[in-house]
Amino acid sequence: MGQTDLTREQLVQRIAELELLNRELLAEKEQEVRLEYAWTGNLGHWYWHIGTNAVTFNPLKVAALGYAPDEVPEPVPYQFFTDRIHPDDYEHTMQAMRDHLAGQAAVYEVEYRIRAKDGTYRWYYDRGRITQRDANGKPLFLAGIVFDVTEKKNMQLDLERKNRILAKLSATDGLTQVSNHRTVLEYLKAAMVEADRTRSPLSVALFDIDDFKHVNDSQGHLVGDQVLVDVAALIKGNIRETDQVGRYGGEEFMVVFAQADLATAAKAAERIRQAVAQHRFQDDLHITLSGGVSPYRGGSETDLVRTADVQLYEAKRQGKNRIVF
Repeated sequence: MGQTDLTREQLVQRIAELELLNRELLAEKEQEVRLEYAWTGNLGHWYWHIGTNAVTFNPLKVAALGYAPDEVPEPVPYQFFTDRIHPDDYEHTMQAMRDHLAGQAAVYEVEYRIRAKDGTYRWYYDRGRITQRDANGKPLFLAGIVFDVTEKKNMQLDLERKNRILAKLSATDGLTQVSNHRTVLEYLKAAMVEADRTRSPLSVALFDIDDFKHVNDSQGHLVGDQVLVDVAALIKGNIRETDQVGRYGGEEFMVVFAQADLATAAKAAERIRQAVAQHRFQDDLHITLSGGVSPYRGGSETDLVRTADVQLYEAKRQGKNRIVF
C-alpha cells in the first residue's frame, strides 16, 4: 500500500509514528557523538511503537532467520517475532517484557530461541527499554538491540554437556559403571542427614566377592574384570532406584539402603547374594558373595561402615556365600 492509498486518519497515525521514530534516532545519534552509547551488536536496533504495534528494525534481524524483505509484512507487527519464539522460551520472554512495561524491571533483557524460515532455531539475546512515555507516564515507545548469539550459545551448551559427562565420570567407577568410593560415601553421609531429619530408617551393606584372588590368578585379570562388571550389574538390578551401589574398593561393593530398616535391607542383601550365586558367569565360573548388613542408629559414617564390615568378616568366617546382620 502506497502513501497515496492511505486515509487521512492513517496518514496522521503514520506521521505520528515517524515523529516518534525520528526523535528516537536523533537521541541515539547524539549519544553516539558523545561516545555514550554502550550497545553494539551484529543485528542492530529495533523500535516498537506500542500504540500501533509496529516494529521497525535492522533488516539483518530477519535476514539471519532466512527471510527476504518481500516475505515480511508491512508494517511488521510485534507478533511477527514473538510467534516464532521457541515454546519453551515463550513465557519467560513475554514475562520479561511484561515486567519491564509494568515498571518491575529496569530493562527488558532476555535470551530466547527463535524459529528460522527453514524450521531451525537460532539463539537471540534481546535487550531494550522504554524510551518515550505520554503525559500520564504510559509507555509509548521502546528501543532496543538484538544479538544473534547462536554460536556462543551452542558452545556454552556443548561445554555444559561435556561438564555433565565429566561430573558423571568423576563420580563413577570406570570399570563397573557404578558409583566410586568417594561418591557412595558422600551419598551415605547425605542419607544419614536425611534419616536424622525425618527419623526414617537407613541401612548399609558391604559385599565382597568370595575367593576373587583365585579368579584373577587362575583365569586372568580380564576375566576378573568381567566378573566385577557382572556382579555390579547384578547388585544394581536387585536394588531400588532410591538405593545407591558403589564400588567400595577392589572386589568390595557397598549398598546404601535409604529408608530401609535392618530386616528390609537384609532381605535385599540376601536377594543379591542369591542372584550372584545363580548367575552363569564367563567360562562357567561359580561366583559367590559374602555380605554384612548394619542399620544406622546414630554416630558417624565410619562407625556404620565399620559395623557392616564386622558383619562381613563374620560371614567370611562362617564359610562365605552368606549374609550376616
